[in-house]
Amino acid sequence: MALTGRQRPPSEHAFSPHDAVLRSAAPHAARRRFLTVTAAAAMLAFSTNRPARGATATRERPAARITDNPFTLGVASGDPRSDSVLLWTRLAPQPFAEDGGLGQERVAVSWEVALDEWFVIVEQEGTATAHPEYAHSVHVDVKGLRSDSEYYYRFRVGAWISPVGRTRTAPAPGSGTDSLRLAAVACQAYQDGYFTAHRHLAQEDVDVVFFLGDYLYEYAVDSAGGARRYTDRKLPDVFNREATTLADYRLRYSLYKSDPDLQAAHAQHPFVVTWDDHETENNYAGAYDEKGSTPENFLVRRAAAYRAYWENQPLRAEQLPNGPDARLYRRLTWGSLAQFDILDTRQYRSEQAFSDRPHAPGPELDDPARTLTGADQERWLLDGWQKSTALWHVLPQQVCFSQRKFDLTEPARVSMDAWDGYRTSRGRVMAGAKAAGISNLMVLTGDVHVGYAFDIKENFDDPASKTVGTEFTCTSVASGGNGTAKPAEWDTYMKANPHMKHFDGRRGYVCVDMDRELSQVDFRTVPAITTPGCGISTTASFVTEAGSPGLKSA
Repeated sequence: MALTGRQRPPSEHAFSPHDAVLRSAAPHAARRRFLTVTAAAAMLAFSTNRPARGATATRERPAARITDNPFTLGVASGDPRSDSVLLWTRLAPQPFAEDGGLGQERVAVSWEVALDEWFVIVEQEGTATAHPEYAHSVHVDVKGLRSDSEYYYRFRVGAWISPVGRTRTAPAPGSGTDSLRLAAVACQAYQDGYFTAHRHLAQEDVDVVFFLGDYLYEYAVDSAGGARRYTDRKLPDVFNREATTLADYRLRYSLYKSDPDLQAAHAQHPFVVTWDDHETENNYAGAYDEKGSTPENFLVRRAAAYRAYWENQPLRAEQLPNGPDARLYRRLTWGSLAQFDILDTRQYRSEQAFSDRPHAPGPELDDPARTLTGADQERWLLDGWQKSTALWHVLPQQVCFSQRKFDLTEPARVSMDAWDGYRTSRGRVMAGAKAAGISNLMVLTGDVHVGYAFDIKENFDDPASKTVGTEFTCTSVASGGNGTAKPAEWDTYMKANPHMKHFDGRRGYVCVDMDRELSQVDFRTVPAITTPGCGISTTASFVTEAGSPGLKSA
């Protein structure tokens, strides 16, 4: 008999002895019935692990006592608005130490924003505090900036000066800006190879980068860095286990952010980030993980993962988690040209059907109670479309939106983890786009470690039905190893899915040039990632015309 959810063994997940604050919350949470994740969030909030009030509550470390470079993890910016941008860094003179080498002292950090990379014309400056409770991360929301403008920024601690970052603001809301160039990137398993794609991304002339999930992986990384096969260094044993605790996740970000290619991309472009599953645990769904943990225990882990995510990303205070709950979905605009509705398809979803194994569609998938986005996020999305006056509506999100059959037989198996496993949820979103008159819908997707290009069909089972949008999956930076242009399932997938116009298994990213007449999407791929320094090329290009959805070869 088919299962409608994953079977749960009776044993509970065993947690390491770290994260006393989170563990102490679990017994209290376990006494309650978990009706919603929001209720769990209130119960598991980090109420005892936030910076204390008052300037003298925590001792400040004098800058003179920081004798090693504190900017080992680079700088970043994100979520550009027309008058503001978020600047980020995290102090870690000893990045692979649990406290980053700064103990439990706070640190004063100066910052500057200038119109030029030499900082001759400084527009704004100030001082922020790096708190130990937030792993000495710094999030500066710089407001009052000029719209549609390029800026340079840097941080300073004593005599130490950070690398210079470049960022920009968005055009004013409703303004008639004519063009935008963006990139979409996802899935960077450190142990699978080098982040060569990021080095090339740093050299692209793009306005903004969307990171679509799996920024890190919870899996163990051995002393040689897995497929990187280091001979000039040996990674600490702390990475050679699955990340489950706050300390684990923080250190895993330290490993990933120590990569020079990733640092280069962050320093060159503002990023808009959203998570998928591996920032916490593979294929989790709401309050349930794949190991069969109780919700009470898994939400403790999720709270740790969400907190470390915020600490290590260029995100505003609005995204700061409250325990295992964080409002990551949000909206950005680019003048009147584009509206971006960034989704979170992990935190609020129903459990995957059929034990999360590929399966032919059944009545379970059409249950109207099942959701991928949760009711509040779905309502927010559809209401935002109703009010929008933008030309292009872009949906940066995580898992395949379009139907993707795995077999030539009927009924064919589909993924239970993607929108195919939540067909009624997808149907409501498509109906909402139609009701709002959305004629230029573009979905940007990560997760699958290959590049796809889809026509989004009004009825995926009828190739002759109306095309209502386009979808592009951006392959992976490293996950899955080197990859190949034609994976083994290429012929099957292309025949089973006539709306699939492109399928490539190599690593890289996509770039989108958007104007008022059309959008062109270029698939940029590298031949290998197990050796550093490979070149990059455009291996496919498509256009979709404004007002006439559907893909054409460029």
